[in-house]
Amino acid sequence: MGSLNRYIFRTAGGAFAVVLISLTAVIWITQALREIDLVTSQGQSVLVFFGITSLVIPLLVMVIAPIALVIAVAHTLHKLTNDSEIIVMNAAGISPWHLFRAMIPVALVATVLVTAIAAYFAPKGYRMLRHWIAEVRANLVNNIVQPGRFLTVESGVTIHIRARQTNGQLVGVFLDDRRNPQERNTILADVGEVMQNDRGTFLLLRNGTVHRYDSAARAPNIVTFDTYAIDLSRFAGGPLEVRYSLRERYLWELLWPDPKDNEYIDRPGRFRAEMFDRLMAPFYPVVFTVIAFAFLGAPRTTRQNRSLPIAGTIMSVLVLRLIGFASTVIGARIPLVLAVQFIAAAVFMGGGLYVIYHGIILEPPALITNWINAQTERLTRRFATS
Repeated sequence: MGSLNRYIFRTAGGAFAVVLISLTAVIWITQALREIDLVTSQGQSVLVFFGITSLVIPLLVMVIAPIALVIAVAHTLHKLTNDSEIIVMNAAGISPWHLFRAMIPVALVATVLVTAIAAYFAPKGYRMLRHWIAEVRANLVNNIVQPGRFLTVESGVTIHIRARQTNGQLVGVFLDDRRNPQERNTILADVGEVMQNDRGTFLLLRNGTVHRYDSAARAPNIVTFDTYAIDLSRFAGGPLEVRYSLRERYLWELLWPDPKDNEYIDRPGRFRAEMFDRLMAPFYPVVFTVIAFAFLGAPRTTRQNRSLPIAGTIMSVLVLRLIGFASTVIGARIPLVLAVQFIAAAVFMGGGLYVIYHGIILEPPALITNWINAQTERLTRRFATS
């Protein structure tokens, strides 16, 4: 790798890393806020919250990486054009094709990253996320009982505690059971503790009273107890039986599915569509790089308008991604449609490589350019006088 290639790789690679990290962080925060109830209402620690929400990061990176690469390539070419470096390179005999080859290593890095995530890390993150959330929400009593709050754990059952000790012991327990319309039970206890054993989950109360209100009696029956156990197994999670969705399957499980898999038997079309979508994902970084360079990599002076090439890049990337999305959705019912996304990618890539190799400058016809410039000037004058 020569000094020119190293310079372009360093510029484009640095921009790619910054954009990818920034966009992933922003979108991750918006997704993480949706699970804030893990801390506020289910009593989980901040570490558990960050651990669970961070498991979606691989999927975000897989989706964002091709877009971040387009932005990085556009930024690099914009910088080279503003500094007149592309003009100087062209005058020195360096063709756009040679300049494009310096971008390929960055695209290959993004491709390897997306491939690894699509094949293993994204499904692995989904599986860990499912297991973690299931474990957090399995033992409902331990998770949702918070000091100072009256919480309904089931229709007609309300529980309240005054405080929770560092050892997990509950202080000032109040439990009201109104599930039976003919009888209401209210339990008050000084201390309580959630116990688990082979028989289930129990709330063991000490030093308290049970108030039974019978609809046929005028006064309640009050029973004092030293210890009193309440079966909470219905509120606690039993053995977790996980059935993985398509997004949680590794790539090799989609390529060679188990013929006895119920998901595969019920929805073979969705299996096939998910597999093609995963296989297509690594091609997007390379194709998007070709598209961006085809529109923006030609030598241009700083006086030439670059808004239309940028718009062309955005529209081409958007169209190709929409074709891929539509192909996956429709292909679940019509298998032949799944090939459309690969054909479209091949057409865009082939056309882009042809433009780059021959040094063609992609610009709209002069009539359209003049019309757009006239409309822009008219709007500028209107806003300037208002």
